[in-house]
Amino acid sequence: MIFLKSASDFEKMRVAGAIVRDVLALMEEKCKEGVTTAELDKIAESYIRKCGAEPSFLNYNGFPYSICASVNDEVVHGFPSDRPLRDGDIVSIDVGAVINGFHGDAARTFLIGNVAPETKKLVEVTKECFFKGAAAFKEGNRISDIGKAVQGYAESFGYGVVREMIGHGIGRKMHEDPEVPNYFTGRRGERLETGMALAIEPMITLGSPAIFEAENGWTVVTCDGKPAAHYENTTILTKNGLEILTL
Repeated sequence: MIFLKSASDFEKMRVAGAIVRDVLALMEEKCKEGVTTAELDKIAESYIRKCGAEPSFLNYNGFPYSICASVNDEVVHGFPSDRPLRDGDIVSIDVGAVINGFHGDAARTFLIGNVAPETKKLVEVTKECFFKGAAAFKEGNRISDIGKAVQGYAESFGYGVVREMIGHGIGRKMHEDPEVPNYFTGRRGERLETGMALAIEPMITLGSPAIFEAENGWTVVTCDGKPAAHYENTTILTKNGLEILTL
């Protein structure tokens, strides 16, 4: 069931979104060669709690960290670890925060030092994929219009679009209906309308879109070992149109 939000709901979501935005800005500042993703996790959790919020991810269905930190060929749900970030790495940081009963959720892929040009291009295109998809989030369109926009742009560069991991509705729960695929499933999907809140999150690969789940039961990795990038924002559809809460 899709839960449409009121103006007061959106005000609460703006607060959560702003916290997530600021956490990611802090992550960008701290994502340097030699820093571990475990250190980043502690920094993010501390900041979220300082803001009076709770980390949405911590203990969510058993996930044991406050951020997902996915390095290089890890697509999403990477576990923070004591491995230092290295020159040439990319790291996708996904973070959520809940305050006043509403969640914000967003992700960025950061470059560490001198990243290979083809990988840097992947990160840039993945970000643009989000904006292509977000532009389709408007009254009267369908969920499938978002996926078509993301897929069309990514595949125009020869990149893979991960099928198994998708965006979602968001609000009082971190994951709500509807599902938001990053590709055309063959179904038009739900009609988009004012009051909806969506986490739109392209996950794009440099090679094949095929993935597998690591032994920890969470981390999703590309089968061919090539890099993947992730870019996500919490978005809402108001009477004035699209609003992105985590930028």
